[in-house]
Amino acid sequence: MTVLEPITLPTTPEGWSDWLEERGRGSLRAAGDRIATLKSATPGDSVVLELWNDAAIALANAFATTSLFSSVHPDPEIIGLAETIEVDARRFASDLYLDAAVFAQLSSLVPDALDDGGRRVLADALRSFRRSGVELDDDTRGRLRELNERETALGQAFSRNIRNGRREALVPQAALDGLPPDFVESHPADEQGRVRITTEYPDVHPFLTHSRDAEARRAVALEYFNLAWPENDAVLHDLLRLRDEKARLLGYPSWPDFDAEVKMIGSGAAVEKFVDRIAAEAYDAGVRDLAVLEARGAQEGIERIDLSNWRYCFEAVKREQFGVDSQEVRRYFDFARVRQGLLDVTGRLFGLTYEAVDVPTWHDEVRSYDVHLDGPDGTRQRIGRIHLDLHPRDRKYNHAAQFDLVPGVRGRQLPEGVLVCNFSRGLMEHHEVVTLFHEFGHLMHHVLAGRHPWVGFSGVATEWDFVEAPSQMLEEWARDAKVLQLFAVDADGTPIPTELVERLRAADEFGKGFLARTQMFYAALSYKLHVEVPDDITARMFELYPEYSLVAPLEGTHFHTGFGHLEGYGSGYYTYMWSLVIAKDLFSAFDPDDLLSTEVARRYRDTVLAPGGSRDAADLVADFLGRPYDTEAFSRWLNR
Repeated sequence: MTVLEPITLPTTPEGWSDWLEERGRGSLRAAGDRIATLKSATPGDSVVLELWNDAAIALANAFATTSLFSSVHPDPEIIGLAETIEVDARRFASDLYLDAAVFAQLSSLVPDALDDGGRRVLADALRSFRRSGVELDDDTRGRLRELNERETALGQAFSRNIRNGRREALVPQAALDGLPPDFVESHPADEQGRVRITTEYPDVHPFLTHSRDAEARRAVALEYFNLAWPENDAVLHDLLRLRDEKARLLGYPSWPDFDAEVKMIGSGAAVEKFVDRIAAEAYDAGVRDLAVLEARGAQEGIERIDLSNWRYCFEAVKREQFGVDSQEVRRYFDFARVRQGLLDVTGRLFGLTYEAVDVPTWHDEVRSYDVHLDGPDGTRQRIGRIHLDLHPRDRKYNHAAQFDLVPGVRGRQLPEGVLVCNFSRGLMEHHEVVTLFHEFGHLMHHVLAGRHPWVGFSGVATEWDFVEAPSQMLEEWARDAKVLQLFAVDADGTPIPTELVERLRAADEFGKGFLARTQMFYAALSYKLHVEVPDDITARMFELYPEYSLVAPLEGTHFHTGFGHLEGYGSGYYTYMWSLVIAKDLFSAFDPDDLLSTEVARRYRDTVLAPGGSRDAADLVADFLGRPYDTEAFSRWLNR
């Protein structure tokens, strides 16, 4: 059996440029060589598909490397180099999928002569070629090449402006009243008695949640909801027009129709129908939630619930009506303990052992672990490596996501994944713990599904509107008392009380309708902007707020310019709620009174996670549940 080794990252700052050139452009050269050999192969020979897989592996390596290090590397020169190579990689992919000779070679293969995996790989490849426009005339293909290259540049600019566009608000020191002591200590006042609050998550979220100063909250919210303004307004406008033109050249009525064709949902019209259905289903509960928030806000003279005060009112309701003070809760969530507890819990559930390894990385706060699969006979097999990059810094991707470093391929390369988040270094809020479990679900998917011979099946390679389901389901473990008590202890070592966790769960249940309506606003915005391509994006956004959201917007803000999902997810933000519907159904197979039981977890590991993209998501879920998925569990949860 071939023993695979993880890749080796540079050991010195000076070595990064050469390494990135070799790993990035070197992979592109390797892909080009394999495609050249593919073109000269005998038509119909099965080696054509093997060469296609070789090229796909090399191209996936180039994309993983450039996407990650343009988002996390601390050196702006390395970020720029990664972005430049990513442009080359996207140009290569664009030209490849418009190459009639490659399409002809793949079309020459006889599906019946292939195994199940080969037939699926071939069908996916041919569909991708057709969706790229390979069968269109020369002029149209030329225009599509131009659009693809421009789309890459616009997407990079949109993300870069968000990443580099950190803003700050100066607030009076007294505005820290209500914030926890460690937050106050880490935010000293200047000579004028002012405190800087940035738009980074560890600053803005606690401030908007806890500060008792309404004026200061508004000042911080105005900065936060103007992230990357005005630069990204023009970028997004061009990106929307480009995607619309591209879809129409390919024969689709709109970008959402093109985008949804390869997802579970199937069509753009189905996206709109789904968004409106969930919005309607959540309306009554959302209005009841809003009334509670308005009543609480009125006690402090708040006339309407808007983007500057809803978190504050939410926190007040949870504290006063559910007995949950997030500052009381956070003392149980020391970051280092939470990180280790996450590894312990997921290791127990999925039969994994994480071994800390001291290896070169891109920043000294990154922690790396080899992942071993525990065998029934006590043996262990290394199946991948993970890297945890969990704290904010300048120029770093400023949301939370899982990135590939290496897509796993059986017998050829170990999967390596990276968790990129922006958490506090000391005590964590409970919602941060939930987010950490969520993102780790993606990481598990990447590693456990990294043992297929075809790179197209590797990792989180299912339909895009399913990929959030496993992560959303794993959030349930971050809300369970028995699970949390394994690692959530205070400074004296006392585990978080069961009664407190029960209150925390009850508080989490509050606002489901209100928050679902907020999610549907995001989903409607991403969908309708791509369908309508409005000239004035800000005006259209403000029209959609009252139609879907129960939170009032702030005049003078431009949420869309900092809404990073508009680049990566395009018109498909609905996928979070679509996946949540499936996640609730998946969770119904577990015993809520014993979430540490391994029997169902191991079956879930093997039937849903490990297959990756080798089968349709609906089939994977049906195998696990013993039936097709439905919406009943979600509806019960939303309406109880």
